[in-house]
Amino acid sequence: MSDGDAGLVAALRAGDEEAFATLVTRYHPRLLRFAESLVPNRAVAEEVVQDTWLGVIRGIDRFEGRSSVKTWLFRILVNRARSAGAREHRSDPLGGDVLGDVLDGRFGATGAWIDPPLPWVDAVEDRIVADSIAQRIKGCLGQLPEGQRQVFTLRDIDGIDPAEVCDLLDVSAGNQRVLLHRARAHIRSLISAEMGRD
Repeated sequence: MSDGDAGLVAALRAGDEEAFATLVTRYHPRLLRFAESLVPNRAVAEEVVQDTWLGVIRGIDRFEGRSSVKTWLFRILVNRARSAGAREHRSDPLGGDVLGDVLDGRFGATGAWIDPPLPWVDAVEDRIVADSIAQRIKGCLGQLPEGQRQVFTLRDIDGIDPAEVCDLLDVSAGNQRVLLHRARAHIRSLISAEMGRD
């Protein structure tokens, strides 16, 4: 846990309302974005996030600091979403057959890329283009199967460590890698198709 997080946790334990407000300002948008990938609509996501903040208030004295504050918050959120029954409609964790032709022709017989994609950061020439691509990616998230959307959101948008993602979503390391790979390939395909229409 970083020094800033340690100070924030200590202040929260002492009942400092400003520390709580800082925590909410820092993490609420991320929690809401991830909650939307767990539940069927924004209203339910907002309820889950509200319940998460209540869980933080009630559980701050039990936080032991073995994980980061961010991971602790995401773990509370996942537990709240599950206990609310929001994930009863859970689909195939690997995303089913939705990708079909997305992966066709992209990999050789050895499983390696035929034409490896360029890292998006390296391909972006300026900030305007980067912002445009980020908006397109966000627009594509709703088209991903649930498991792919959750892993992509945690790994590529929120920067959560792969092992922590496995723990949060209760998936194996192999499944987490497959979900992330498929999500990236799916988004790349959707953006390519969209750019072809521009």
